[in-house]
Amino acid sequence: MAKRTKPLRILAGDIGGTKTLLGLFSISKKGLCLISEKTFASEEYKNLEDILADFIGIDRDISSACLAIAGPLVSPIISRTTNLPWIIHKTSIQKNFSLPILSIVNDLVANAYGISLLEKSDFAILNKGIPKKGNGALISAGTGLGMAMLCWNDKGHIFSPSEGGHAEFGPGNSLEIELLRYLSEKFGHVSYERILSGAGIVNIYNFLKHSGKFGAEPKWLSEKMCNGNPASAIASTACLKKNRICSMAMDMFASIYGAAAGNLALQSMAVNGIYIGGGIAPKMIWKLNDGSFMTSFTNKGRFSQFMTRIPVKVILNDRAALMGAALYALHSLEKGCFI
Repeated sequence: MAKRTKPLRILAGDIGGTKTLLGLFSISKKGLCLISEKTFASEEYKNLEDILADFIGIDRDISSACLAIAGPLVSPIISRTTNLPWIIHKTSIQKNFSLPILSIVNDLVANAYGISLLEKSDFAILNKGIPKKGNGALISAGTGLGMAMLCWNDKGHIFSPSEGGHAEFGPGNSLEIELLRYLSEKFGHVSYERILSGAGIVNIYNFLKHSGKFGAEPKWLSEKMCNGNPASAIASTACLKKNRICSMAMDMFASIYGAAAGNLALQSMAVNGIYIGGGIAPKMIWKLNDGSFMTSFTNKGRFSQFMTRIPVKVILNDRAALMGAALYALHSLEKGCFI
């Protein structure tokens, strides 16, 4: 009797500043099949290896792994996370968890890989546009602000990471100029991530509150922000139209988000489309659909008409990066690569 071989299994990880999502996949004729997954609060762990140990346990029969990291991959061996005090040692992880193949990629690259695995229902359409063969791009506001390029090479897209979220914020009106001055005094360098992130929502709100021009903060809102996630409190209060400062904060956030997405579309000539990823966009579809995002997206002077032809889609599936990491690990296994 022939010896029964063990099924091939893949480990995938989406490692972010707020949460780390790990998944174990099997490989079948139909493709990847999720066996198990678990979400971890990243800040509760000293390093990534402790999270991996909690998830994998003693059963470490894994054929290929891919970990998507929120941060620049400046070295094939050591990577640093942007919003966590972690250093990712690839060699150590590969040895300690007996991984024959381990790939470490930027989280937005994994997110881009995952787009091909999504269904039509996994997207919300902000602008149908007229898609063409060519470049695309991805912008993703969450704990931080990530970007990636989908570069067309006549056969398909090649995914390239970007740290454009750390480029200088460019205000588009007088109120945004005041916001820049306020944040400059606080941070010095003001990147788009200082505004287009969970912390950025709070930064915008605090600017409007401290300006004294838009009313005082009610006690119930102060308590709501102190007792929970302040960014979520601001967004939910704005959705219910219960406070002017919160509503204005989300107006500014959506407008600046649209402008930044439009900038990325121009910089990458994203005629195939712009994807909006991250954890914030799906929670504020109500705001993104009111027109403020697309107004800023298309407000590009002589290129405004050109911008109306670019499709804009919000990724609603929060497993997109995890699925993309699993697909990357599968491709690495098929190639026999050690990336």
